[in-house]
Amino acid sequence: MNLRRDARAIFKAALAAADPTAAVLEALGRRRDLDRHRRIFVVGAGKAAGTMARAAERALGKRIFAGCINVKDGDPVRTKRIEVRACGHPVPDERGVAGARRILDLCGEAGAGDLVVCLISGGASALTPLPAPPITLAEKQETTKLLLACGATIHELNAVRKHISLFKGGRLAQAAAPAKVVGLILSDVVGDDLDVIGSGPTAPDASTFASALSAIDKYGLRERLPFAVREGLEQGGDETPKPGDPVFRGVENVVVGSNQKSLEAAAGKARELGYKSLILASTIEGETRDVARMHAAIARQIRVSGQPVRVPACVVSGGETTVTIRGAGKGGRNQEFALAAAMDIAGLKDVLVFSAGTDGTDGPTDAAGAMADGMTIARSRRDAATALRDNDSYPFFAELKDLVITGSTGTNVMDLHLVMVR
Repeated sequence: MNLRRDARAIFKAALAAADPTAAVLEALGRRRDLDRHRRIFVVGAGKAAGTMARAAERALGKRIFAGCINVKDGDPVRTKRIEVRACGHPVPDERGVAGARRILDLCGEAGAGDLVVCLISGGASALTPLPAPPITLAEKQETTKLLLACGATIHELNAVRKHISLFKGGRLAQAAAPAKVVGLILSDVVGDDLDVIGSGPTAPDASTFASALSAIDKYGLRERLPFAVREGLEQGGDETPKPGDPVFRGVENVVVGSNQKSLEAAAGKARELGYKSLILASTIEGETRDVARMHAAIARQIRVSGQPVRVPACVVSGGETTVTIRGAGKGGRNQEFALAAAMDIAGLKDVLVFSAGTDGTDGPTDAAGAMADGMTIARSRRDAATALRDNDSYPFFAELKDLVITGSTGTNVMDLHLVMVR
């Protein structure tokens, strides 16, 4: 058994299970009502929106009347009937504003007898920044940066985003009513909460202006917010549409891919390669370095006592951790996960910890993540504690050639973590 080679094969199997093309083709292929609609519009946003749009064109062909999707800058997707707009991510930009406005305009054009297919995947929130006046894009960008730097959860970040936006929190469904809306959703959030994925443009919103302010106050940000954002949240206004609102009578949301499905595929591949596999959880959250050390403790427990699974072992988990930025280094949560774990498995023989994002990106780097074994600390010429303190995991693993680099995967169902013991 070669732990590094096997980890990459297991990750590849997890990515295949999250293939947006197959998911969208299957979801649309099951529908028997497509020809009943006068016109079909296809809209959406996210890191996987381009792949999903190509699949929608394969399934719907000339039945598509018009469409527009916002994708991450650099996505090479090409479509025939659906307009593709490249936008900034994770920091929103003016291209995202224009694309979001175009999507809402198309939804507003749809009427009774029409169908709007909405393709949503991770990253949709940042890719559809349509600030509620008088808030400017720059002010929304600053708010997003503040929350990300504090380690806010995706739930907290989206609660704020939805209440300074004209697009999120069910607003797209509101714009499309009374047309039929089918949301095809690739989940990148723990628990697959529809009102959180992409900030829930087609889902009822349970959050409120009050809960958005609560998230802001949790991190002591109220006085640091741009004035227009603070004033808008404090004064409130028209709330996002809630559960039971009539605008959702014609809305159907379907989760077509998730972290759980990828974990099951990973565990299956591990068994195929000869490992005893165990799925720990698909709902892993928390501070990255703390969660990583918990996984390192599992590796030690397997090595010492054969628990919770005997060797050769592969423990699989998924979710989305958060990093509180303390330094000015280069890295991402999955690289930091591997670095923190490396410090705790130092010296252990035949142990590997692997962590990577299914979208192929990890923070502002070209890596999806990294892997570490019991010799990682000894092999490096850098001080691991200093690198961890400075959030500088990328150069640490680049030097060792232990970065996981996949390029854009066309999908996004959160992160995959592996603890492997030979």
